[in-house]
Amino acid sequence: MNLDRYLRRRPRLEPRLLRQPVHLLAFGFGAGLSPWAPGTFGTLVAVPIVAFVMQFGLLVHAVCTIGAALAGIHICGESARRLGAHDHPGIVWDEIVGFSVTMLAASYEWYWLAGGFILFRLFDILKPWPIREADHRLSGGLGIMLDDIIAGIFAAAILLGLKLLL
Repeated sequence: MNLDRYLRRRPRLEPRLLRQPVHLLAFGFGAGLSPWAPGTFGTLVAVPIVAFVMQFGLLVHAVCTIGAALAGIHICGESARRLGAHDHPGIVWDEIVGFSVTMLAASYEWYWLAGGFILFRLFDILKPWPIREADHRLSGGLGIMLDDIIAGIFAAAILLGLKLLL
């Protein structure tokens, strides 16, 4: 499919969309408005946020991740409902949470952040089983969030394996 057709398929977004707090959060503070690879841009927004939270230790990181995931069920579901689209590509709160899940298994060094970014994006884009199942079978905010949380768990498992080997 060519880019022009892809962009025409996406629900049209008004610039004032981000004035609504639920859309501001769901769209990753604007990163999700990117016409190309909004999920990747959303994950890029997550990197400094997660890196900051990681400095406070694993417990704080885990609590923040769980809180963001629970809030994300409402944020993503409500944003999708208002847009009239199940999982609009611009909704990237789920990518932010998924990357945070990934980094629960890593240390606060640039190479772990970079590796986590790459692994999370690969799993999120390729959607192997059971990620694809969660993406297709569940609806609403839970469906939007769960596939990225599972992708984060898969990426975290690989990071943890690498960490144990090194």
